[in-house]
Amino acid sequence: MGVIKVELYTDKLPNTTANFIKLAEDGFYNGLVFHRVIKGFVIQGGGYYPNGTLKESPYGTIKLETHPDVKHVDGAISMARTMDPDSASSQFFICDGAQPHLDGQYAAFGKVIEGIDVVRAIASVETTTKHGMQDWPVEDVIINSITIEYP
Repeated sequence: MGVIKVELYTDKLPNTTANFIKLAEDGFYNGLVFHRVIKGFVIQGGGYYPNGTLKESPYGTIKLETHPDVKHVDGAISMARTMDPDSASSQFFICDGAQPHLDGQYAAFGKVIEGIDVVRAIASVETTTKHGMQDWPVEDVIINSITIEYP
C-alpha cells in the first residue's frame, strides 16, 4: 500500500526504541501483517503471519516506558501489550487520529513523518473476524520490511 516513515524517539524512550530497532534489524517483522485495523483508532501489527500463526519476539517482554512529552497523537507509533503494562514485546500500533486516553498507559515511541496517507488507507480497509480475531483485514496488509535509517 506504500511506505510509512516514522521518527523514533531514542532519547526519550531508549529501551522501547532499542527493542523495536533490534527486531527490525533482525528482519523479525518481514512478512507479518497488520492484523488489527480499526478506522479512527489504530492499525496494529508485528505479531502474526497472514495465516494467523503467532510470531513471538525472541527477546521476550519489555517494561512499560513512557515520557511526558510523548503523546498518542495522530500518527504516533506505540507498543501493543496485554492488560499487563510490562507485557509489550514485538507488536506495535500506529494511531489513526489522536488517542489521548492511551497516554501514560502504552509506550508511544515515535511518530509518522511520511506516509500518513498510507496509515489512512490501511485504516480504511474492510475487516472481518479471521483466525479467531476481530478487526482482521479481509485482504492481508503485509509488512514487507522495516528498515532503520540512521542520521
